[in-house]
This record gives sequence, structure tokens and C-alpha cells, in this order.
Amino acid sequence: MKQILERLQGQVGTEIGVTDWMEITQDRVNAFADATNDHQFIHVDPERASRTPFGGTIAHGFLTLSLTVPMSFAVELDVGEPKMAINYGLDRVRFPAPVRVGSNLRARVVLHAVSEVSGGIQVNRTVTMEVEGTEKPAMVAETVTRYYY
Repeated sequence: MKQILERLQGQVGTEIGVTDWMEITQDRVNAFADATNDHQFIHVDPERASRTPFGGTIAHGFLTLSLTVPMSFAVELDVGEPKMAINYGLDRVRFPAPVRVGSNLRARVVLHAVSEVSGGIQVNRTVTMEVEGTEKPAMVAETVTRYYY
């Protein structure tokens, strides 16, 4: 574990990868609304949402946040062979721009910090969710994952 910790600490501050694009569909947004009981019209009513400054439905911020898990893990980071990994939490989350339904989203992942915890390693990643064709990110979050060996 020490070797893994030292190797990862040497990579802090570097971009570890960018995911493929994922289309954000109305079906995905509706399923998230059903799962969270958040049926605000800007997410689920295309006709009414078309009359807002967004010009149509947008993904929930927390849907975008939830996608950090599969997208972060799609970016390969060699953490050896831990017995388990857990999502330990988030240190900061911001939603600077909306994710319009029909747009493509991807994650850019930077290794932010690595530290030793009892029985394992804590890895902090800065995940920036980018919307294809826009400059402003949809979300920036610092995720915290613990790997136990």
C-alpha cells in the first residue's frame, strides 16, 4: 500500500483522464425525477420549460452530480487491488451552468489529493463536467473516495 500511496502522491495535480461523451436524454432525466421525487417542470415538462431562459428541459444538478461516480471510475487510476472502495463524500460542489436535455456531457478528472487513512488510501478527485460546445462547465466537484487494502 505504501508504494501505491507514494506513486499516487506523485501524480497529484495532474489530469488523469477525460471520459467519453454521454447524451443526457429526457428519459434519463424523467427516471431521475421519479427516483428522487423531484418533478419540477424545468426537468420534466418540455413545453413549459421551453418558455424559460433555458429554452427547454434541463437535467437536475444532482443527476449531473450522481454521474460523477460512473464517469470518475471510467477514468483509469491504478490504485492496486483494494478489498473495497467507498464513496466517502464531497468537499465542494458547484453547478455553474445547466445541462440541457439532448446535450452531451463528459467528465474531466484531476487528481486533487492523496492521503493515508487507517487501513487504506483516500483519493480526492476534482471532477469537471463539461457540456459539448459550451465553455462554462456544468458542474465542478471534489469527490472523496477511500480504498481499503
